[in-house]
Amino acid sequence: MPRRNFKDLLAFVTVAREGSFTKAAGTLGVTQSALSQAIRGLEETLKIRLLTRTTRSVAPTPAGERLMAAIGHRFDEIESELEALTELRDKPAGTVRITCGDNVLHSVLLPKLAPLLREYPDIKLEFDMNYGFRDIVADRFDAGVRMGSTIDKDMIAVPIGPPLRMAVVASPDYFSANGIPKTPADLTTHRCINQRMPTSGGLYVWDFEKRGRKVNVRVDGPLIFNTAPPQVDASLAGLGISLLPEDELMQHLVSGRLVRVLEDWCPKFAGYHLYYPSKRQPSPAFSLVVKALRFSGHGQP
Repeated sequence: MPRRNFKDLLAFVTVAREGSFTKAAGTLGVTQSALSQAIRGLEETLKIRLLTRTTRSVAPTPAGERLMAAIGHRFDEIESELEALTELRDKPAGTVRITCGDNVLHSVLLPKLAPLLREYPDIKLEFDMNYGFRDIVADRFDAGVRMGSTIDKDMIAVPIGPPLRMAVVASPDYFSANGIPKTPADLTTHRCINQRMPTSGGLYVWDFEKRGRKVNVRVDGPLIFNTAPPQVDASLAGLGISLLPEDELMQHLVSGRLVRVLEDWCPKFAGYHLYYPSKRQPSPAFSLVVKALRFSGHGQP
């Protein structure tokens, strides 16, 4: 294939991955019309349709899927090698893409990475705020952040914070009006704030443990959210009881705006971890990010 078609192949790979000409054009920094022209030119050269276009989405045809399987990972390898070349520069450079929740971004990532950005001005960080379980390989992220117990075994997991505990909380006014639950089973008689799980689509089942005894409770209440911040707001407003990681609630517990109960039923568990594929060669910039985030357990926040 002529060399001039390599750009067309990159255009095809990007559109196929993004499922959208608009998103792909933004990623490549070109106009949608130029992108469409590149795809048409590639299809005319190969004399076969590679993409199926609808009003809402773009998807590879069987021929397109075969081409993606053959060349998609090769562009990733080229990109990785180009990133690795930055180690020959005076200072590491490149973009590191991380998907994470907003609380860990503010409490852990930004505080730890701010000094790195000041020391290495050619490093760029891109954050994707997402509470679902993203496929970081397919979505082309360098890493993601999850609780340690939820990370796939084929990933490298690096602790970036201490062990955590869950906390059952509500406002003082709520407990004054409704009483304080003494056991997890008591929660079934209270107004609780539910969370819709981003992966399964079901409601989060509250789980507890005390001296080896595990208890699961299906709670009910007036509100359901799919992220943590509105659950905190609802609890502060006296609308019910929430169950969330204690680090998301600490400032309100210290101030007394929220009260914690059933603390002896909430043991510690593996905290936040940075995870990334074990097979990919890390760039110098990414290695510096991992080093900056790694939790040593010796006086770090």
